[in-house]
Amino acid sequence: MTSATSELLAAIQADAESGQEVRDPATGEVIGYAPIRTVDDLNAAVEAARAAQPAFEALGHKERSKLLHAAADALEENAEALATILSREQGKPLEGPNARFEVGGSIAWLRGAADTPLETETILNDETGRATLTYRALGVVGAIGPWNWPMMITVWQIAGSLRMGNTVVVKPSEYTPLSVLALIHVMNTVLPKDVLIVVAGGREVGAAMSAHDGFDKIMFTGSTATGKKIVESSASNLPRLTMELGGNDAGIVLDDVNPSEIAMDLFWGAFINTGQTCAAMKRLYVPDSIYDEVVAALVEVAKSMPMGVGLDEANVLGPLQNKAQFDIVDRLVKAAIEGGATVALGGNPDYDAEGYFYPTTIVTDIDPDNPLVVEEQFGPALPVIRYTDLDEAIAEANKLEFGLGSSVWSSNRERAIEVASRIVAGTTWINSHGGVDPRIPFGGVKGSGYGLEFGVEGLKAVARPHVING
Repeated sequence: MTSATSELLAAIQADAESGQEVRDPATGEVIGYAPIRTVDDLNAAVEAARAAQPAFEALGHKERSKLLHAAADALEENAEALATILSREQGKPLEGPNARFEVGGSIAWLRGAADTPLETETILNDETGRATLTYRALGVVGAIGPWNWPMMITVWQIAGSLRMGNTVVVKPSEYTPLSVLALIHVMNTVLPKDVLIVVAGGREVGAAMSAHDGFDKIMFTGSTATGKKIVESSASNLPRLTMELGGNDAGIVLDDVNPSEIAMDLFWGAFINTGQTCAAMKRLYVPDSIYDEVVAALVEVAKSMPMGVGLDEANVLGPLQNKAQFDIVDRLVKAAIEGGATVALGGNPDYDAEGYFYPTTIVTDIDPDNPLVVEEQFGPALPVIRYTDLDEAIAEANKLEFGLGSSVWSSNRERAIEVASRIVAGTTWINSHGGVDPRIPFGGVKGSGYGLEFGVEGLKAVARPHVING
């Protein structure tokens, strides 16, 4: 571990010697201790954030954008230390679309939020009158983050919020508190005091956030079940909500593709972050006419992807972040086998090994109603479902409660777009899966939540509209 990493870890653990023990999911080694904050600490944070908000909003868009760029610069200067902490705590490797990629994404989203224009809209301007629409800060935003992309998704929640003049109180996942503590520690070297506050604690802190009357907006990324609880507990206060919830994204391959040409992109669409991504492809529908060729090409790519400890630069896949998630993946693969499916690759973990490593697994000839298909596995196990009728494949893709992402794979763009238009999801990618961009709105439908992040629509979602009529 470099001196920069050690210094950053020391800074965020200054008062956490008796706090929460944090272990590396790849080795089981203790890597640090996170402070355990209480509901009283949350109350104090909300009070401080509310007191700081008017002056922060008064800075205006130009100055706040400068501060976001300064925060991005600070992250860039500490990028390797941040990536190392992230790799050790979350388990994702440094290389590939993993820890360094995530830190880079955090930087890009800060800059994207800073540079997205949001102009006053003229709604009416004629002989009958004039009306304009502007957007102002809401006040205090509560951001409740996940453990799979702890840094980047936290930035997704806070970047637009800060740009619009809100102050933010962040509650990181208890599985990955150090990553978020480090991220916000670095950002706060340039941000005004109490504009961005992190409260690391257990589930009682998260529950208190959703019921707290001091928040004007709650942003949550996590499971659909937890999202429903947040909606219920927040009802008495009516804060605005952005809910980015679970996904069970379908990919539909059409019969005009070259299997070898799409295999690499199919792999990363499903297995990025070792499958631990809300908008990863979690079920793949392939026509019978090219089914065997697609599976064979996908298996060959998967075999070439090394899995192991994240600090080993050779690895591009890591462990599952926690034992609970390992058990979910293991249960679902066993259910597939018991249901008569074939394991084309993987599916046989070493239960005695150090770390929560589950081998890259591809399951074929599986019943479309098998639990591995209809439940979100959130890990490195992809079911490949054979179809003969495209209409039936689209119906299968749409029948679940989820609607976050989806994809269509075809050599004919017009045909792909026609199929995409029939899929019920927040985003449908063509010949790729899961790629996001700070300029392009992103959000789910159905049980995958509601509200948009990123781009102009993302800025509007963390602001209040104000019409001036006359």
